[in-house]
Amino acid sequence: MKALVIAPQPFFSPRGTPLSVYYRTLVSAEKNVNIDLLTYGEGLDVDIPNVRIIRIPRFSFLGNVKVGPSYLKLFLDGFIILWTIYLLIRNRYHFVHAHEEAIFFLVFLKPIFRFKLIYDMHSSLPQQLTNFQFYESEFFIRIFKKLEDKGLHDADAIITICPDLADYVNSIVRDTEKHLLIENSIFDPVKLKRDNKKAGRKDQDNQPCIQPVSIPEGKRLIVYAGTLEPYQGIDILIKSFKLVIKTTPSAYLLIVGGSNDQVELFSKLTEEQGVDRCTMFTGRVTQSLAKHYCSLASVQMSPRSNGTNTPLKIYEQLASGVPVVATNIYSHTQVLNNDVAFLVEPEPVDMAKGISAALQDGERVKRMVTNAEKLYSDNYSRPIYENKLQRLLKLVE
Repeated sequence: MKALVIAPQPFFSPRGTPLSVYYRTLVSAEKNVNIDLLTYGEGLDVDIPNVRIIRIPRFSFLGNVKVGPSYLKLFLDGFIILWTIYLLIRNRYHFVHAHEEAIFFLVFLKPIFRFKLIYDMHSSLPQQLTNFQFYESEFFIRIFKKLEDKGLHDADAIITICPDLADYVNSIVRDTEKHLLIENSIFDPVKLKRDNKKAGRKDQDNQPCIQPVSIPEGKRLIVYAGTLEPYQGIDILIKSFKLVIKTTPSAYLLIVGGSNDQVELFSKLTEEQGVDRCTMFTGRVTQSLAKHYCSLASVQMSPRSNGTNTPLKIYEQLASGVPVVATNIYSHTQVLNNDVAFLVEPEPVDMAKGISAALQDGERVKRMVTNAEKLYSDNYSRPIYENKLQRLLKLVE
């Protein structure tokens, strides 16, 4: 089979590309699907056999694409539409795999070019527009809702990434058999092409660090790895850590990720809380280095303060053999429970209690880690992921 994947995002970017695109493409290519992947100019090329990456112009003078809706994305998506039409005229594809907002225009191209259509739904886009306060007009929100519903009805197959989103889709579509819940639960190392520097695609701003920082010896690491967006709860984590070091002086907080501005902002908070001497920020790092830091952890954190989509890192944390402290919000409890993680309220005092328990209660930690590894193996491991994707491909054969 030959497929066209439309990914309107910086692929693959150290600035926070959703890895679901990479893993969907990787596993599909392993199932003998030849893929053209159309994406933004920003990002690094990855090395996947049977995959050709096609990029629209970079437009670097406009800056980098940020998380959430933006006028820059609207501008770039215009070029994505033009390139898509060109590719559909030049090639015959068995199916087109639409990520996120690509569904909005592909539903209108589908009857013209007669391809099967997969809608990879990472979130509800009208909800995103509301959450990011991009459009306050109810009229525009209703238009996007109608377009999203049309995409759900017209797609030949639908992927959602968490139970909350799956329930939302099942409340709308008539044919639930075409809908598959495929969690972003695998984490193979990303293989970058060697010519990325020559191609000039590496961001000049906030380049990922490739050299490990020097961590003081004899410390018990509490590690957070991910973006430093407001909803991630980094402020709660830092405030809780002030209480943790009172009971565990050997504790050391390592915060992996974030832009220079975000690191500066939260560094000031550590100074205000008096924990700057036992806290370290790495800024953006390579994927392999982030994994290295997580492997050194005594405790791994997911302090997210709100949201419904399950963080990708949760699945890797389950399989890591390291205890996890996560907030007791639906974003986490769709996957986690008290048998596999220390679930805490998204406020400093309770988070501090959870971290302290994860550092001190050895028997409970051992039991949790065993349960977590079994949960991952039984429900989210690579064989499970491959089987789900194979079922998806059968829907569009």
